[in-house]
Amino acid sequence: MGTETQGNVCLLCLRVTPRARRDEVVGDRGDRLVVKLTAPPVKGAANKALLQFLAQRLDLPVRCLTLVSGETSREKRVRIEGLDEREARRRLLAVP
Repeated sequence: MGTETQGNVCLLCLRVTPRARRDEVVGDRGDRLVVKLTAPPVKGAANKALLQFLAQRLDLPVRCLTLVSGETSREKRVRIEGLDEREARRRLLAVP
């Protein structure tokens, strides 16, 4: 799987842990970024929180992010419009 890039569009693979103490990107595990969210995995709450959190950290509108796969899994793929992979990873891994 991994991360794919096409111009200013990239596809990031994430490992998401819901019901965490705080929303944060804790690092990477191989080709996946590890994200912790406070939201519970109930009725799409964690997916919605993930997209909002990523948009904030990436400084992009939420409409530029799409959950491509993993709606009910911890392993998710998110399509990001407006950034290439290198810049997206840099922004997500930067200490806020």
